[in-house]
Amino acid sequence: MRTLVIAEHNGNSLSAATLSVVEAAKKLGRDIDLLVASNSCESVLEAAKSVEGVSKVLNFSHEKFKNEVAEDVAACVMSVSNDYDFFLASSSTSGKNNLPRAAAMLDIQQISEVTDIIDEKTFKKPIYAGSCIATVQSTQAKNAITIRTTSFDKANENGGSAAVEDMSVPETESRKSGFVKNELTVSDRPELTSADIVISGGRGMQNGENFALLEAVAGKLNAAVGASRAAVDSGFVPNDYQVGQTGKSVAPNLYIAVGISGAIQHLAGMKDSKTIVAINKDEEAPIFKVADYGLVGDLFEALPELESKL
Repeated sequence: MRTLVIAEHNGNSLSAATLSVVEAAKKLGRDIDLLVASNSCESVLEAAKSVEGVSKVLNFSHEKFKNEVAEDVAACVMSVSNDYDFFLASSSTSGKNNLPRAAAMLDIQQISEVTDIIDEKTFKKPIYAGSCIATVQSTQAKNAITIRTTSFDKANENGGSAAVEDMSVPETESRKSGFVKNELTVSDRPELTSADIVISGGRGMQNGENFALLEAVAGKLNAAVGASRAAVDSGFVPNDYQVGQTGKSVAPNLYIAVGISGAIQHLAGMKDSKTIVAINKDEEAPIFKVADYGLVGDLFEALPELESKL
């Protein structure tokens, strides 16, 4: 049997998260196929077939995939499910949307946020907001797994020569949901989950206008801008900035936490960062316990000074 990886893309290029999922899939020791659901995106198919370790690319091409809906992607997975015993996706918003529906249709229990694959039945995953790592075993004949991509390297995107197989797109006319609209945050900054440097703000930023201080530093560092849940819930920034247990998981080379206390839910999304820098006026803030470097001070003085020195 084989492993099926659900590819993610933006209509032009393959997501870096998919490369990490492919690398994780190699640990299962099976042939790896990539499912690409798109609106005839040749550039995505070219990128998909070049990924090292991929044996075949399943091309589900239809205009309805211009705006992805979970029912449509899950129907594609189901149409080929007899050929696979593992179904993998990243633990991104897209993966969390698509794979659980496919798992339910397969009548299997999904294993989420896997950080290590011991063997084909044994996996490691964080629990209690990442404060513990659980080792779980599956007795299911088929398994649906979301991968925490920050725990795996990326597969070589130029080392493969997979065959592309055009697939028949199944009908999903009976679905009860449909695409309405996208509300996207447009930014020249690097994508949050793949950036080498991330600078995030918390409740200490006080309001959304003050995030301009972070943007100024980010511009000098070519960094992505993130936020804690407290900042998002307060309406300072959109929720796609959120880093943490209920947001995005990041593992950049440098993570700068500004005005973030360091609640365990936030740490769950960024503690794998290579170097962590904290700026907070409260010297007792929990963030300093995980930080490699800490500055106790007023962020409204520290950020302009940092920006001027870069």
